[in-house]
Amino acid sequence: MKNMKRYRSLDSWLRARHGEKVQKIPLDAGSGCPNRDGTLAAGGCTFCNALGSGSGRARESFAAQWDYWHGRHARSPRTKNVRLFLGYIQSFTNTYGPASRLASLLAELEGLPGLAGASVGTRPDCVDEEKMALMAAAPWPEFWLELGAQSCRDSTLRRINRGHSAADTERAVHLAAQHGVNVCLHLMAGLPGERGDDFLETVRWAASLPIQGVKLHNLYVPHDTALEQEWARGGYRPMEQEEYVELAARALTILPSTVVMHRLCADPAPGELAAPAWAMDKGITVMHLDRLLAYNDWWQGKRCDAPDANPFAQEAGADTPR
Repeated sequence: MKNMKRYRSLDSWLRARHGEKVQKIPLDAGSGCPNRDGTLAAGGCTFCNALGSGSGRARESFAAQWDYWHGRHARSPRTKNVRLFLGYIQSFTNTYGPASRLASLLAELEGLPGLAGASVGTRPDCVDEEKMALMAAAPWPEFWLELGAQSCRDSTLRRINRGHSAADTERAVHLAAQHGVNVCLHLMAGLPGERGDDFLETVRWAASLPIQGVKLHNLYVPHDTALEQEWARGGYRPMEQEEYVELAARALTILPSTVVMHRLCADPAPGELAAPAWAMDKGITVMHLDRLLAYNDWWQGKRCDAPDANPFAQEAGADTPR
């Protein structure tokens, strides 16, 4: 019972659908963002740096990037035998601009060896009927639209210079549902001005929407951002690891057991992190989370659609969503 699963990870979801492990590969399309180019703002979100959570390989074709990451995984004992991959077009706003650009990005994915599907990261205010129809028609058995919602509180979204509202997120999610596109919603804990209860309010809001996946993200302070300046002058305090683990555990109990957990905590790039130091210890954070869930006998959906019994009890032990 020690290693009982207590949440629906992306890894287990993909294994169940494809019969084997599927590895996610980040792809950088060199996309822009209306929150950085002056359309909405020039500075971007307060926590966003010049890479926009990207790999820094934007000048390479998808094929070249694929070869690079495929080679890295082939040399890793953990992933050397993986045959299937999910291409994640990750950094900045990948549905920004005309629909023809999105069509070109999706076309560039076709033919990549071992491609089982794709994920497209974007903002909720940069999707429309035409772009959603393109994504709905994607030819792969696996497709996800990843939307950076972060918070349900418009006051918070304004404070972090997000440039969109909670209503924009709701419209995007419902539009995706109409087209049959799976949505993974990104939610941040520890945002400036928010308390733990505010984050759990966001989780309840997300649970009320027709989504299929969630990424939980502890806000860390990246170098060369407005948030770093705020932190340096004492205007922002990152969450402690114990605080985040408690909130993430409670969030899992609120989310429906059917929701796929794409990530349980943040994953800073090497050299990116200013604070807090514990954010680099992703594995330790997930281990503490698993232990807290076991100690409290909590599981995903316990305070939602699965109050009486852990629906994952018969599955293999917990793994780490990426």
